[in-house]
Amino acid sequence: MSLNRLSLKTKYMNKVLDVFTNGSSIGDEDIRGKTVVVIDILRATSTILTALNNGARSVIPVEDMGTAGKIATNLDPSSYILCGEKDGKKIDGYELGNSPFEYDEATVAGKSLILNTTNGTKTLVRCMHGSKVYIAGFLNLKAVCDQLKDDPNEISIVCSGWKGRLSLEDVLCAGYIVSEVYGGTIPVEAKDGAKVAMGLYEQFGKDIFNTVHATNHAKRLIGLGFEEDIAYCCQIDKFDFAPEFKEGIIRK
Repeated sequence: MSLNRLSLKTKYMNKVLDVFTNGSSIGDEDIRGKTVVVIDILRATSTILTALNNGARSVIPVEDMGTAGKIATNLDPSSYILCGEKDGKKIDGYELGNSPFEYDEATVAGKSLILNTTNGTKTLVRCMHGSKVYIAGFLNLKAVCDQLKDDPNEISIVCSGWKGRLSLEDVLCAGYIVSEVYGGTIPVEAKDGAKVAMGLYEQFGKDIFNTVHATNHAKRLIGLGFEEDIAYCCQIDKFDFAPEFKEGIIRK
């Protein structure tokens, strides 16, 4: 082992980091005063990252259609797009669903996106009172890890999951982050959630695409005709930014 690698391990071994396997399990004590990372690989956080990269002015995550409608009434109709899905399908009356391929530059540049999804945006709203809240996916792993390594706060990594259940692809991404932040060796004193996530990453992380392609959520998307979204969302470090969720709005 190189001296540089050893020094990195020593530097980050005392960080307090935990992983929560679904957004519905989050309590106020899990996020207050902590840095929070929200993950929804298939597909909310991947879509948010894509939209911001393609010039969207902001993304406003909401829990339900009622909240989306209230926000929209206070905005210039030319300035926003209603976006989202329910159970994987675009919501009737919305312009965009939740496939990252819908969020091209011609469509989203300069727009505020009001986004309502089955799992990811609900998790974001539950986490909005963290000290900092980052948006993460495979698409921007290095950028997120770079922010976390020197963050003085305790860190809560929150996987959105699917309707209160674990989604392997989210936990796999969380495990990747845990491994990077801890320098590849998790301390014995680490939180149980961090240990579980890193263990799954160590088992499955060498073949991310095929592992994710075989997950329950991927099979749902394949059945709905969104198979190409899976490969897209499994790309590593396509983007080099880690957007924050502040005061109800996500910006690049």
